[in-house]
Amino acid sequence: MSLPVSSTLDALLDCPPGLLDTTFDQLRTLLVVHETGSALRAARALGREQSSVQKQLDTLNRNSQALCGEVLTVRQGRGKDFLFTPTGETTVELARTTIENWLESIHWSRRRLGRMLTVGTTEFTLPIVSRAWARVSEEFRQREVEFKVAHVRTKDLWSRLETKQVDLVCGSIVSTPEGDQRLKEYEVIEYARGQALLLTNLPESELPDGPVRTSRLGGVPLVLPPAGLVADLLATWYGPAFRDRLNVVADIDDVHYGLSLLRSGFVRGCMIVTGSIGRGMAGRDDPDAVPLRAIGLHDDLEPKAELMTGAFVRRADLERYDAGHPLNRLWAAVREDVRTYTPLA
Repeated sequence: MSLPVSSTLDALLDCPPGLLDTTFDQLRTLLVVHETGSALRAARALGREQSSVQKQLDTLNRNSQALCGEVLTVRQGRGKDFLFTPTGETTVELARTTIENWLESIHWSRRRLGRMLTVGTTEFTLPIVSRAWARVSEEFRQREVEFKVAHVRTKDLWSRLETKQVDLVCGSIVSTPEGDQRLKEYEVIEYARGQALLLTNLPESELPDGPVRTSRLGGVPLVLPPAGLVADLLATWYGPAFRDRLNVVADIDDVHYGLSLLRSGFVRGCMIVTGSIGRGMAGRDDPDAVPLRAIGLHDDLEPKAELMTGAFVRRADLERYDAGHPLNRLWAAVREDVRTYTPLA
């Protein structure tokens, strides 16, 4: 039951100074300290001095003591993480919800007004965004639409869409006959579909050129990332604990580091890559690097899995706006591009 207007006004006018002096910046600092455990680690994450973070914590603790009778955080000694009191834990959750709600409201208003559009793309799908942008850039310039491109790692593709940090995203996912349940809420424009390849520096005497069965991947030394497209592919074939069933000889953060490892010869093994990367890197003429070969994969496991490259957008967003909204105009440009452009290899 809501309070009468007069009671609401009285409550707003009687807010204590300690509450009114609390800023979003202080709340963000509190959340970062909660996530990282210490003022030093929080300062590094925020790009600030530790003394600045500690000063904000001291202010929050002083205000909390005055407002509630309990501080938010307690230092436990050198090298130990902060202890958050019950009031501190409650405040952290309230701060997280408050900031999330504000950001969601900002994103909603931005999308409704059509004044700003943010597109996420992986490094390898940037040409898709570039070609679509070329079709609408002049229109957007005349309408003063701010267009932003954000780099998205494949492992973050869904989270960036679901949290509405981007309006549209281009990237690659693992596709199976059963389909991805997450796609039910999204419109998809498919650009390319195909099998992954093995890129290796092993000689043919150790690994013949013939296709390697996916069921035999445990018998070859693999260079693997901890998450992303390749990890999703292997999890489809071997389950979530796929690393326990494979011979992992090196961990990598991204495909470029993996390629450098193989070409340097420091690691002998194979990388699972998309067809375009595998064919592009195999056989490159570099006298100072170990030569690489691209070997096919024969999928003999269930469920069958392919790599699908495409553009993704929330269906509700397209339906919420009219055809002239920048998001719908960009989506139409992407659709026209896939109709006229030769799909990625």
